[in-house]
Amino acid sequence: MGKFIFQRALAMLLTLILISTATFFLMHAIPGGPFTREKPLAPEIIAALNKKYNLDAPVWEQYLDYMKDLIRGDLGPSFKLKDRTVNELIANGIPYTAQIGFFAIIITILISIPLGILSALRQNRWQDWGVMFIATLGVTIPSFVSATILIYIFCIKLGWFPVIWNAKIFAVRQLVLPVLAMCGYSLSFITRLMRSSMLDVLNQDYIRTARSKGISEYRVITRHALKNAILPVVTYVGPMIAAMLTGSFVLEKLFTVPGIGYTYVDSISSRDYTLIMGSTIFYAAILIFLNFIVDIIYSFIDPRIKFGSAKES
Repeated sequence: MGKFIFQRALAMLLTLILISTATFFLMHAIPGGPFTREKPLAPEIIAALNKKYNLDAPVWEQYLDYMKDLIRGDLGPSFKLKDRTVNELIANGIPYTAQIGFFAIIITILISIPLGILSALRQNRWQDWGVMFIATLGVTIPSFVSATILIYIFCIKLGWFPVIWNAKIFAVRQLVLPVLAMCGYSLSFITRLMRSSMLDVLNQDYIRTARSKGISEYRVITRHALKNAILPVVTYVGPMIAAMLTGSFVLEKLFTVPGIGYTYVDSISSRDYTLIMGSTIFYAAILIFLNFIVDIIYSFIDPRIKFGSAKES
């Protein structure tokens, strides 16, 4: 296990370095600069700003300086927000994003897996048709469309929930609609994935053998079928958790949530290079780490999978 963790840690580090490098050079390949405006600034002002942020140095020198700071955990200053660092902006935004993501993850897992199992056990019955109809709608309707519908019905027409997010208070009422909009697609996708995986497992010979021995249906499902059927779900859940914990850029914009997704959208429109790079690296680090956790979980769910040969997810 120690060797596996060391190998994966090294791979994670190299992956993060490649992502950081690619993001840095892509930002610098974009025409213009972080201080480009519709109404151009005076050349002497641009020169002073470039000198302040070391943007007048060669690109390779800027890259080395950025990577040195990144090793220390310093994502640099924001080019657009005066006296603010990227670390501060992410730290200020992540609590709001994490609130929505945490509840969306819990609801998605607690509802989708049982629904998928129910649909598989009641194949071609009304329960299966009902679950699959709802799941198909959830997969096909984009989250920004469902979010717009929820805002129109429950905020504007009925007035049950606030239209504008209040960052000064913690209120369950303002979490409800963003959570529902965020978990809609993943909940539906996992339900369909769990159903198809469970149907495949239930047709295996060892399940028929277990039933022929008189083992109760509950034990057949929970002890034999579920452990194998849930493996594809575990693979999907890792990246899903990373996506939910780091927020949806579009949803946070629609619900005016001051999270890191909202900040990321503003950073793109304002060409705040360091904030774009910092947000990208932050998301990549969470995604890489959760994929590592998924590999470990795999080995506990299925004894046939060893640490040294864990599946890549």
